[in-house]
Amino acid sequence: MNFFKKIFGSSDAASDEENESEYAGGNFTPDSHLSIDERFIFNFKKNGGKFLYCENKKEVSEQFENILEENDWFENEALCYEPALFSLLEENKLPYNSPVNPKFLFATCENLIADEGSILFSSKQIRQNKPNELPANIVIIATTSQMVPVKSDGLSAIKRKYERDYPTNITTIKYFEKAKEEDFTQYGSVAKNLYLLLLEDL
Repeated sequence: MNFFKKIFGSSDAASDEENESEYAGGNFTPDSHLSIDERFIFNFKKNGGKFLYCENKKEVSEQFENILEENDWFENEALCYEPALFSLLEENKLPYNSPVNPKFLFATCENLIADEGSILFSSKQIRQNKPNELPANIVIIATTSQMVPVKSDGLSAIKRKYERDYPTNITTIKYFEKAKEEDFTQYGSVAKNLYLLLLEDL
């Protein structure tokens, strides 16, 4: 996906904040001619998500540490149900076994939904927790190949991925900051402070 390299250049640009000019002006609107990744990034950022592009796993580890430092989350409990992620928590001495008051959820996801800028989860990542039962802070690791155009594509991908052990509690989280004004589209939803570590795998 050369698109990410075009926007972010080298991995030295840790955050995308310096590269927002392309999207900051009112002239840019998500149009049908945009690629899936461009649509996802535009909508995800519009929803208030924080986006960090990583070219390899080493950068994922470095960016994760940067997030911990930025928020002063060292020595705090984390909520994590996925054994594949435990090593990153252990490296940073973060307890995750039966946390009483977790500061953040650390998880992967099923898919990234481009037309909504949302994150699709299932019980594989969040068990039976509803979004409002999860910590206010969330750190997600996903890959560029997990982007799909619309939610129905994400549901189809779940069906293909889990032939037998089909997950439950399939849900999306879409809003990553509280609405500045009363927004009826957010009624009943819970805003989360969400960081996305997006690993290039295409």
